[in-house]
Amino acid sequence: MGKTSAEVKDRYNKKAYDDVRVRVKKGQKEIIQKRAEQLNKSVNGYITDLIEEDLAGSDLAEYAEANSESI
Repeated sequence: MGKTSAEVKDRYNKKAYDDVRVRVKKGQKEIIQKRAEQLNKSVNGYITDLIEEDLAGSDLAEYAEANSESI
């Protein structure tokens, strides 16, 4: 039997991405979601952009650039 689309996507995501879980105080999730919507971004895209912006201004910028396709 062939692989389902979800199984193929899951396998690709495991190879291509690291998972990071973020915990926020009650009520913060909704605020983050609203801000992401204002910027026409997903929550993941919004958080990733914030992290990349912060890393770009740090002493880890060269390391991050050498080890990432973004930044």
